[in-house]
Amino acid sequence: MTIYGDDATIGKILTAAGDTWAVVGLSDNPERAAYRVAEKLQRIGKRVVPVHPKAETVHGEQGYATLAEIPFPVDVVDVFVNSALAGGVADQAVVIGAKAVWFQLGVIDEAAYDRTREAGLLMVMDRSPGREIPRLGLG
Repeated sequence: MTIYGDDATIGKILTAAGDTWAVVGLSDNPERAAYRVAEKLQRIGKRVVPVHPKAETVHGEQGYATLAEIPFPVDVVDVFVNSALAGGVADQAVVIGAKAVWFQLGVIDEAAYDRTREAGLLMVMDRSPGREIPRLGLG
């Protein structure tokens, strides 16, 4: 199994990359993993900004249809879309000046991983912050 993000990178993203996380694919459906992960992120002090075509308000935060529509800086882009779409989201994260990109479990695009890291961003792929937060003792 290939590891796309070591503990040092995961820890940097969760503790030092910044507190504003755009969660792409986050809707108000409590049955979805994005909804539950967003709750965990909020519990450790992150501002979670929903990014979804419906632009729904989730967990008290205004949603936006795209990353480009968010009118303030975003530190981390957490990606809950399928692998075929994830590379485009990573490229958008670079354009908006994010510091890190996180592809969720099962979201894999090796070319996007390489491009994002070459652009100077921290990158984790095929991992869940919902699992990494307790594993690293962060919340």
